[in-house]
Amino acid sequence: MTVFNSLRSSKLVSWKPTGRLQQTLANCIERRGKALHSGKDSTVRLCPGFAGEGRYFDYQSNLIPAFIDFVQVSPLCTTLCKNGFRVRTVEHLLSALEATGVDNCRIEIENSDTEEHDAEIPIFDGSAKEWVEAVEEVGLEVAMTHDGKHCEKMAPHVNEPVYVWRDDSFVAAFPSEVGKISYGISFPQAPAIGSQWFSIPSMDNLFYTRQIALARTFCIYEEIEQMRNVGLIKGGSLENAIVCSASGGWLNPPLRFNDEPCRHKVLDLIGDLSLFAQFGNQGLPVAHIVAYKGGHALHAGLARQLMGD
Repeated sequence: MTVFNSLRSSKLVSWKPTGRLQQTLANCIERRGKALHSGKDSTVRLCPGFAGEGRYFDYQSNLIPAFIDFVQVSPLCTTLCKNGFRVRTVEHLLSALEATGVDNCRIEIENSDTEEHDAEIPIFDGSAKEWVEAVEEVGLEVAMTHDGKHCEKMAPHVNEPVYVWRDDSFVAAFPSEVGKISYGISFPQAPAIGSQWFSIPSMDNLFYTRQIALARTFCIYEEIEQMRNVGLIKGGSLENAIVCSASGGWLNPPLRFNDEPCRHKVLDLIGDLSLFAQFGNQGLPVAHIVAYKGGHALHAGLARQLMGD
């Protein structure tokens, strides 16, 4: 994995020291499970990474950085693509790694079909719980470069308001001394979800682990057939998503939180904005991020806007 020497930036963002050193996993850990969209089993091995290399996927010896330049538009998930190889549904894993401080990590993926150019991260229960527990199992250590040096961790601070929007949906970032998130959703077709807002006054590992990581992905029951007809959610079930019917409410209660759908959108946002990370530095911008009816495309759009693209 090649390490570059300078951070790509724009006038919209300033990179500032966090006062912490870059970290990585203390050991390798492996998880296996079924993917949400392909329905196939895959094995993911998280391995320690060198300082300055950041997070990247290793699929059939093809290295795909977890960086915004490699994001490919895809429905209902975030996909990374390089040289014809794709890794789908990376958002929950990257959310957990960003929030728990795994700055550098080699993420190896194995599919049962070695001829496939597409891989997908397992969905587990639809939350980031499995990945947080994996990190906690092995712990963290200071990451070192190939020549035995450590690197200070930098964070991107937003200098002026930035936003992206589509119709009545938007994601915006406003200058703030600390990282904050306010997220709103609206599902009038499913009254059990309705309109929800969830706010994080300041982000830390403990808050994420207890209040965000447990929130599961969700869907509207009446939309399932349409999604399956276009080749999505082949591995979806009541075990890896919470499902809400427009007329009957939640089909597989209880919820872990009254506003679990909104919290899951925050989980996704953190994973998508982690793709702003470069060379083992923080990805989630230090800003007050406000989103309403956002999704993966808008999340990635904000990251690109901050990059100056």
